[in-house]
Amino acid sequence: MQHFQGKVNEVLKQTVYPQADGSGLTLLSYPLLDETNIVKHCFTTKLGGVSEGEFATMNLSFTRGDREEAVRENYDRIARAMGVEPENFVFSDQTHTTNVRLVKREDAGKGFVRPRDYTDVDGLITDEPGLTLVTFYADCVPLYFVDPVHRAIGLAHSGWRGTAARMGAVTVAAMGRAFGTKPEDLICAIGPSICGNCYEVGEEVAKEFLNVFAGCERELLTEKPNHKYLLDLWRANERVLWEAGVRRDHLAVGRLCTCCNAKMLFSHRATGGKRGNLGAFLCLR
Repeated sequence: MQHFQGKVNEVLKQTVYPQADGSGLTLLSYPLLDETNIVKHCFTTKLGGVSEGEFATMNLSFTRGDREEAVRENYDRIARAMGVEPENFVFSDQTHTTNVRLVKREDAGKGFVRPRDYTDVDGLITDEPGLTLVTFYADCVPLYFVDPVHRAIGLAHSGWRGTAARMGAVTVAAMGRAFGTKPEDLICAIGPSICGNCYEVGEEVAKEFLNVFAGCERELLTEKPNHKYLLDLWRANERVLWEAGVRRDHLAVGRLCTCCNAKMLFSHRATGGKRGNLGAFLCLR
């Protein structure tokens, strides 16, 4: 299939895959992860699917009211573009925890072609080639992990609760226990999510971050006159990964805001919750 590539910014690549219906399936990826030569990955956009209305067009949620056949066609398009098998997708079950599941061959298809036998899982790790880890977003932060030494991968969903609980560090530690991963060997990326100029939080959330990230207040929080704060989840997750031992030159931060780019990306904040889901996909070759 013919495709076209271009830069979104200095660390994100955009690839458009023409579809038979005349649309263009637009996927985002990180050259830093591609340079490992051991993974296939992407982050989806709203563009190139068959969903309609508030789900237009590349919605990946089965639970927000979209037609199931449309969602399944959207997944099939992504699988074809990535060159992976949809029956090998493995879905998270996100509830803002720091639970990380070790995915095995017998988990293939869970959440997509057969039911999940697990709940409350916001992170997935595996060293099984061919299994595609899938997590979901509409403002929260996607975290990608690639260990080229032990040939292992991880994906994690990190909203404000996950970030405050250091989901990135939890995932690094889980990969260490499961595969012998060393933090300094990891190649990581922070995916498209809401930026620090758009993410307004209340005093309770701000106090949580002041406690967890003591001494970094000026980096992460900007106080507003109405007792609200702007919170920078990108910077917070960068700090979590650095402190977990990930090298700065091994971390790509796309700095593409879901809320600022609501025509291209689903954003819960920008739409008042009337939206579909984006997805992060990661597979060992």
